[in-house]
Amino acid sequence: MVYTAESDPLCYSGTTVLINKADITDPDKLEQFELAMTLTRAEEDWPVGSLDYSHYCALHHHIFQDVYDWAGQPRTIRVGKGGNWFCYPEYIENEMERIFTVLADQGFLTGLSPEEFVVQAAHILAEINAAHPFREGNGRTQLAFLMILAENAGLSVDEDKLDQDRVIEAMIESFVGNENALSNLITELIS
Repeated sequence: MVYTAESDPLCYSGTTVLINKADITDPDKLEQFELAMTLTRAEEDWPVGSLDYSHYCALHHHIFQDVYDWAGQPRTIRVGKGGNWFCYPEYIENEMERIFTVLADQGFLTGLSPEEFVVQAAHILAEINAAHPFREGNGRTQLAFLMILAENAGLSVDEDKLDQDRVIEAMIESFVGNENALSNLITELIS
């Protein structure tokens, strides 16, 4: 699903193709390049941090550093998908700080049963998804963060069970307040 956006200074003039380090203007070729670069970075160790908003931004930067100059930086324009608008850019920092304060107050989801972890992790990911802090790559960053959270809580994630279409559908459902599909997906990933 393509983003709806205001006039975007991060896109090549007259297109919806994001300006990128390889100067690729064809959207399909950019998608292939982005996938290759992000899969390579996903094989590396994730950046170490405090499971806070700064750490989350560092994670996005790590994943997308070979593709976009703005990797790890919050978006500055309004974007939406499927007729729904994500958090307006002027509120992203406060919203993300609020989400990560809640996560810290919950002990970063450690010491929970797997069932409790699933419910809390689904809620945190749904909140992060609604904030949608980056111009591109929010879903991949959310999934990487889930892996870090699970590992921190003594759980593991089976990446082989990831189905991109199910992840997208679960995120859409969570955006309208139904976190069940996201909880079910996380349950399968950590089982």
